[in-house]
Amino acid sequence: MTARFIAALPPGIDRAAAATVAQDLLERWAEPHREYHTADHLARTLSIVDANARLADDLMAVRLAAWFHDAVYDPVAAPGANEAASAALAIQYLAILDIDEERADEVARLVRLTAEHDPVPGDRNGCLLADADLAILASEESVYDAYAAAVRREYHHVPDPLYRAGRIRVLDHLLALPDLYRVVPARAEWTALAHANLMRERSQLL
Repeated sequence: MTARFIAALPPGIDRAAAATVAQDLLERWAEPHREYHTADHLARTLSIVDANARLADDLMAVRLAAWFHDAVYDPVAAPGANEAASAALAIQYLAILDIDEERADEVARLVRLTAEHDPVPGDRNGCLLADADLAILASEESVYDAYAAAVRREYHHVPDPLYRAGRIRVLDHLLALPDLYRVVPARAEWTALAHANLMRERSQLL
């Protein structure tokens, strides 16, 4: 994975510095409290971005945003706090790597966007990252159920009644999005599968 991070950076980058940043990021993605938001999720997100590279206006920014989008993940944080902290971390580390400020700002913007997954029409970078991040929702039932169970384990500190209410709010937000998937070629099929999974989980929480 370290080589994959270095490959996402501009040519001529300080490879030793990039390897140090990659190692820190991978340690964050491997934190013991994570059950779903792990390096496996990062790898799947990157694979979807790479498979749809032509859909991005700035592929480098989208790839880097994928690396940083859950770099800070604290289940007890306030809504949006993890994304804001992850964006700040991206700015900090991309400055160390001498990534130009405009691209670093775009990476941070994309990371913050994953709080709501609601990019504006025409935001090709944001749409691709959001589609990749939410791809798990369109999985077959067994994979989706494993994802939902992993998320519940991440919030094991939350009593069942509170978790059910909070999770239903998340599911309702996703179901209410005008377009759950924006740019991937299979977006209609993905949306149908995801909506079925989301509604099934919602019914189980009632």
